[in-house]
Amino acid sequence: MNARPLLCLAALALLAGPALAQPKADPDWPCVQRKVPSLSAGTLWTGPDIEAAGPWGDDFDAAALAQRLASRRTELAEVDGLLDAYVAKLQDAKDTEKSKHMTRVFAGVFEVINAERDRVMSGIGRYARGQRVMAERIRDEADKISQTKDAPSAEDARELPKEQSELETKFAWDRRIFQERSQSLTYVCEVPQLLEQRLGEIARKIQARL
Repeated sequence: MNARPLLCLAALALLAGPALAQPKADPDWPCVQRKVPSLSAGTLWTGPDIEAAGPWGDDFDAAALAQRLASRRTELAEVDGLLDAYVAKLQDAKDTEKSKHMTRVFAGVFEVINAERDRVMSGIGRYARGQRVMAERIRDEADKISQTKDAPSAEDARELPKEQSELETKFAWDRRIFQERSQSLTYVCEVPQLLEQRLGEIARKIQARL
């Protein structure tokens, strides 16, 4: 059987794989998860006005707590204890001041997690563009291999020409890298959604203590 159709089909399968199943609206978004370009604090926060609370970065204790809560190294199971300890420090503060401090904590968590989410989403876009370029290169390599095998000078040869052998090695290597990156992308695509869920859960816990 002619090798060219098989190689071309393999290359096309890579191009049409799930890692490059992009919505028409944004060719640089390869994930099956719906793309939400940006988050709004208002969709998560029903507490006091964030701007009226003042800059969260100017409140040392609130900023330190916000950074710790936003970090994925901090398990969600630890959040309640950290918030309770912070609220205990505010027991002598007026209710209005307590609300401002807690609001600043949320503002800090939102800004930190949202910035991390933006970085991840930008990385996914760059990743998708790189995969698309690699898939095109793999298809070109498949075409070159097929042309070499179809050439009359190669039909009666006992051994594969050196050029063809090198092409096949490169094709196999690139295809392997592409497939491994595609599998990794599946997990990376979950990160923005996980960050959104983390942010929503922390917002709920903070508001419960207002």
